[in-house]
Amino acid sequence: MNKHDLDALAARLLHHRDATLQPGDSVVPGIWPTAVFHLPGNPSNAPYQYGRFHNPTWEALEAALGVLEGAETIVFPSGMAAIAAVLFANVRAGDRVLLPSDGYYTTRMLAEHFLKPLGALFETRPTARLLDGGVQGFRFVMAETPSNPGLDVCDIAAIAAAAKAAGATFAVDNTTMTALGQRPLDLGADLMVSADTKAVNGHSDTLMGHVATRDGAAMARLREWRKYSGAIPGPFEAWLVHRGLETLEVRFARMCATAAVIAERLQGHENVLAVRYPGLKNDPSHDIARRQMAAFGSMITLTLRDEAAAERFITGCPLIQPSTSFGGVRTCAERRARWGDAVAPGFVRLSVGIEPAEVLWTAIDEALRASS
Repeated sequence: MNKHDLDALAARLLHHRDATLQPGDSVVPGIWPTAVFHLPGNPSNAPYQYGRFHNPTWEALEAALGVLEGAETIVFPSGMAAIAAVLFANVRAGDRVLLPSDGYYTTRMLAEHFLKPLGALFETRPTARLLDGGVQGFRFVMAETPSNPGLDVCDIAAIAAAAKAAGATFAVDNTTMTALGQRPLDLGADLMVSADTKAVNGHSDTLMGHVATRDGAAMARLREWRKYSGAIPGPFEAWLVHRGLETLEVRFARMCATAAVIAERLQGHENVLAVRYPGLKNDPSHDIARRQMAAFGSMITLTLRDEAAAERFITGCPLIQPSTSFGGVRTCAERRARWGDAVAPGFVRLSVGIEPAEVLWTAIDEALRASS
């Protein structure tokens, strides 16, 4: 999707409800904090039946996300709830599942602790080599690209074609990029999953996730999973994410533009041993990234000399919030080795926020110099 199309999409996202509004209607969707609905007679005649089945606030969020994704969308109470729904709605005993070995570790823990005991067989490969050995014999393939936290990138279209030829379902975790930066469904993926806790909501004040697909049967299974598992979002949380979604385009554009500036400068910094950012021309992932991304994202990784230097940098920078999330309005960072990721002790995941670029760079540069 080119810039003109993305701009048109951003405008349509803000105005997609206009045609349905009647005089006196609220422009802002309402919050429906209810478990029950008025239900006389035959329940099948009512649009809403019970709070675990439906909620008008969820539906407003799903409609907006559907405009963003260009596909039917279903929301869940967290990103991991969305990933769990995708796995449990598609994987059966005896199925072979391929997951990234360097993606978000909780996805692998879910497979190890719950799918494996139920009889599913899962294997892992690094994101950059996900297609090595092919995908014949796999029932389900999942990618996270760029990978979290290493920022390696895989070719979505190539994996989608291979998965289709093998009869496998292919899902992409697109959390780091959002649909404004990368569109997995347009590149052939069957399912797209996102942790909306991150950039979609953008304000670090609620958990949410969603799945988008153009496969009606796949969506029906996901809706059934949500209904029977009870993995439902709260109406207040859904309303907050809807509000955050309306500013996604301006936030994401600024975050990506600033990240590009910061990454370029970090590359030449005397106290930084290594930098990864898909937008850098010498990054190992750059060639694939520029083919399939409309932007390069707001996340950068940098490696400092050791654990102590990394901790001094993170805690010493007044414009960095030490926290374990990303995609919010505040720049945040953490040392990922503390969670057990296979990275160097001085490896830092930096999520660039919406602070003015030059002010942010000055603070980062000073903190790096003081951390040495």
